[in-house]
Amino acid sequence: MGRFVVRRVLQAIPVLIGVTFLIYCLVFLLPGDPIRALMGEKQDPHLALVLRARYHLDDPLVVQYWHYISGVFQGDLGTTYTGRSISDIVAQRFPVTLKLALTAFAFEAVIGILAGILSALKRGKFADNVVFVATLFLISIPVFVLGNVLQLELGVKWKLTPVAGIEDGWPTSYVLPGLVLAAMSMAYIARLTRTSMIESVRSDYVRTAIAKGLPRRRVIGIHALRNSLIPVVTFLGMDLGSLMGGAIITERVFNLPGIGGQLAQSVSLREGPVVVGLVTLLILIYLVANLVVDVLYAVLDPRIRYE
Repeated sequence: MGRFVVRRVLQAIPVLIGVTFLIYCLVFLLPGDPIRALMGEKQDPHLALVLRARYHLDDPLVVQYWHYISGVFQGDLGTTYTGRSISDIVAQRFPVTLKLALTAFAFEAVIGILAGILSALKRGKFADNVVFVATLFLISIPVFVLGNVLQLELGVKWKLTPVAGIEDGWPTSYVLPGLVLAAMSMAYIARLTRTSMIESVRSDYVRTAIAKGLPRRRVIGIHALRNSLIPVVTFLGMDLGSLMGGAIITERVFNLPGIGGQLAQSVSLREGPVVVGLVTLLILIYLVANLVVDVLYAVLDPRIRYE
């Protein structure tokens, strides 16, 4: 297992370099002068030359990227054109997005898996139809519409949760946005769990366990569910990175000062270093999540071994 982890980490390095280079090119090849946009109407030619030299803007794009990626491997995500460290922005904004993503992750993992199990065990019955209609509804409705409706109903009318902001802390301020962020993924997990559970229940090893007289709870919870969770864990691992990046809309709707809101603001203000730095952080989260998923495969299914 240790050799497998080391090999996967080494494989992640060229992936990180390739993806960040692509993002870097897309951001910095956009037309326009970021220094001119930063200075506005008060243009100072001498200051502009200093800033261009400091941020290597007059160098070829490959040289600019080399300076950036060298800093990344040293733990430096760069600085903004105003001199603020991007690491400081991450330290300030990342905890908000992390709490939101973990809250959403808990909602989709617990509710989605339980709904899928219920739907599989009650196949063709009323509970199965309710889960089907609920998941279809969650998949169909846009995130910003669902967020505004829940804000109005649960926050304004019923006073159950805060409408926006993080003044009440975790978990109070994160329950409603976390539920909105997890809604679509929750529906996919419920359907995926249902399909996988139905296939597992029909398997020979489950019928053998039932024939041996094992309790139904043990057959479902140990034999059927454990193997059914392999595709679900794959989806959850990939979705964790999506939750971190996909929180842009949710953070804007609920006025949360997280990574998503900062990323949207930086794109509109043409702050290239901030955009690239935050996207690099999200790429690292994706890579770590994929590694964790591969390790969990061997835990869920003893037949899987990494030599």
